[in-house]
Amino acid sequence: MSQPNPQVRVRLTGVSALLHFLVDGLCICCLYLTTADCAEMVMTYVTYNVLAFLTQPLTGWGADKIRQKHWMLLGSVLLLTLAVMLASIRMMVETPNAIQALLLSMTICLGMGNSLFHVWGGKQTAVRTKNDIRSLGVFVSTGAFGLAIGGVFAAWWLLYVFLLGICALAVMALFFFPERNHTYESGTYSAAGGWKGIWLLIVFIMLIVAGRSFVGEAFTKDITKTTTLLLGLGATSMFGKMAGGWLVKGLGMWKAVTLMVVGTLLCFIGKDIHIAVMLTGLFLVNCTMPVTLYWANVLLKGREGLAFGLLAAALIPGYLLATL
Repeated sequence: MSQPNPQVRVRLTGVSALLHFLVDGLCICCLYLTTADCAEMVMTYVTYNVLAFLTQPLTGWGADKIRQKHWMLLGSVLLLTLAVMLASIRMMVETPNAIQALLLSMTICLGMGNSLFHVWGGKQTAVRTKNDIRSLGVFVSTGAFGLAIGGVFAAWWLLYVFLLGICALAVMALFFFPERNHTYESGTYSAAGGWKGIWLLIVFIMLIVAGRSFVGEAFTKDITKTTTLLLGLGATSMFGKMAGGWLVKGLGMWKAVTLMVVGTLLCFIGKDIHIAVMLTGLFLVNCTMPVTLYWANVLLKGREGLAFGLLAAALIPGYLLATL
């Protein structure tokens, strides 16, 4: 199997990662700007998270089936653009029923636009880099910092900058990375050991992802989140996800995973000693993200969109358990 051109891999990963930063930043910024009270926040955030995360197995399955995958990206950009338009209109109306309808429509567009983008990016990165674990880590990493920036600095000018950046990078992605007729996704699906064994392992990986989500939230649950700390947490999560793939390449899979798991457990036990211990633990637990995505792609070779979507959906139970 031929290896991807390193320059193409770097460009693709860089553009996809920047898009990930902008998409997540736009979504949280849009929600922050348009929700005025607790009731609106509950409705919009619950609806958004259900659509953005729990629909990804379905949209990921679609990303595997559709031949011209650029339609997933274009559909995402269209929905996010519509969401920003609806958010702008929402600030001009005062009728409660109209506000609720606009908020719901905006949230649906944000959630589905986010879902389509993530499975497009996850699928493209996996396929075009031949499941390179470093590229996977870089792609998934930037969303965390996008959420921090979009939440902390939420403003209308920033929302429009996010949207313009998304449109420009989407055009760049379509221009520099046109659809190809032959990629390794067209090969036979992986079924070593039979599909029953494959799906048992996938469920096991999903449980690990849910546990990681729980631990990541539990690390920061009882601390006062100042503006500086929120940015620090976002940056720590981003660099952790980014570093995970490089640790695996440098140390080997099992040495790296052992370091991540043991280090996370020790830091969780001592997280109240000092904030540096907490941040180190948060960094290490996020290092495992490209590892789980890599193995899901190995098990579901040819169905990388579904693999990405299943792991994204698995984040929600862990998050809810830690929150409650």
